[in-house]
Amino acid sequence: MASAFGHALLGATLGKLLLPARPNWPWWLLAAACAVVPDADVVGFKFGVAYASLWGHRGLTHSILAAVVLASSLVLLARVLRPKNQPPAGRLWLLLFLATVSHGVLDAMTTGGLGVAFLSPFEQGRYFFGFRPIQVSPIGVKRFAGAAALRVLRSEAIWVGIPCLLLYLGQRVFGPSPVNTRS
Repeated sequence: MASAFGHALLGATLGKLLLPARPNWPWWLLAAACAVVPDADVVGFKFGVAYASLWGHRGLTHSILAAVVLASSLVLLARVLRPKNQPPAGRLWLLLFLATVSHGVLDAMTTGGLGVAFLSPFEQGRYFFGFRPIQVSPIGVKRFAGAAALRVLRSEAIWVGIPCLLLYLGQRVFGPSPVNTRS
């Protein structure tokens, strides 16, 4: 898996790109959280869930269906709660879906693991992309330390951080002014 830092950075960047106005920052944070949430499946290791099972790591929680369900549930919740500065439902759904599905995309670009079950539960195959430059992050906080952490973070700085920065700068230079944009 990519680290939580890389996933959150991509989710927040998507938030900034799709909802550029500064008052939308809480939605950027929600997108960052959606990009990290699929890794909640690692708790299954504590309960003996096999890595390759439907409920295992990079299984159902990393699927396109899970992204659809999470984005739809959160947009419905937002409509019920009616928070300030709520963006249009379609735009918010797209952001939360893309942020959640971005998790599997990054994981499919890592150097380790069993692949990502994008089509779960309908099809149990696990996939990697042909281009896999991101160093796989060790699972667990204790294992993510020292040289391993530096190796992963260096890789993510190049393959996640720089593209996110370029997208952000591109929006600043070529996009609408965030001061005047509500959606």
